Amino acid sequence: MSSTSPEPATNESLPAGLYIVATPIGNLGDITLRAIDVLKRCDRVACEDTRVTGKLLKHLGISKPLQRYDDHALDSVRDRLIAQMRSEAITLVSDAGTPLVSDPGYDLVRLAREAGVSVTTIPGACAAIAGLTLSGLPNDRFLFAGFLPVKEKARGEALAELAGVQATLVFYESGPRLVKSLTAIGEVLPGREVAVARELTKLHEECRTGSAGDLAAHYTAHPPKGEIVLLVGPPAHVEASAEDADGMLREALATMKTSQAAAHVAKATGLDRKQLYARAMELKDQ
Repeated sequence: MSSTSPEPATNESLPAGLYIVATPIGNLGDITLRAIDVLKRCDRVACEDTRVTGKLLKHLGISKPLQRYDDHALDSVRDRLIAQMRSEAITLVSDAGTPLVSDPGYDLVRLAREAGVSVTTIPGACAAIAGLTLSGLPNDRFLFAGFLPVKEKARGEALAELAGVQATLVFYESGPRLVKSLTAIGEVLPGREVAVARELTKLHEECRTGSAGDLAAHYTAHPPKGEIVLLVGPPAHVEASAEDADGMLREALATMKTSQAAAHVAKATGLDRKQLYARAMELKDQ
């Protein structure tokens, strides 16, 4: 028996509260049926840019009051929206993709929850996830780090801070800043595999992979436009001596089970997990 709830009637009003609605990142066909239903039945829409959201609603044949809301909104605007949520269904959308993911909405959602307002998420398109799936880079672990800093020194420091993270790094970037970011990645994270995903879900969708230097050269010759997902592969496994491995196992065993410690050190060093497990058992008996 299916546990899926029946689709609500489109003329049935929504319960009061805040509804976080993901919208397409390019292809308008990526709007979900649930998102359309919520947009049709809500009382008003809080959005980054009323012109952008207005075009989407017009495409969907929906007319709703629009309230501009972004990270620069006055406290009075936020307070008024939260007060309205007590008696109305308010949807929150960004210009594209999932709200709050490097987009406005964090403060509004946090304060709504603190005020006891019902908060519901309507998931959908997200550029970071779309770029990750296209890249072919390891995706069992990834870290989304938003936009890199604009200034060169801060950009380098941010990359250096992430250098040891054993995961694929995912950033958002703009066309005019892409080459500078690729150059910084080549300097701070040399040898990493890099991917640039752009025009996601659109006719000219593109994902290029290679070294940071090669990609910087390509995009210097072919300046990109629009929003971009920039991905950096994890660091290569570290060559570890027997003494290094023993030290790492002892440290891991302090907080992990034997099998977990062996798996953790194997992932960090590239050494054989079964051999590490056997050595971990010996260390425990010492």
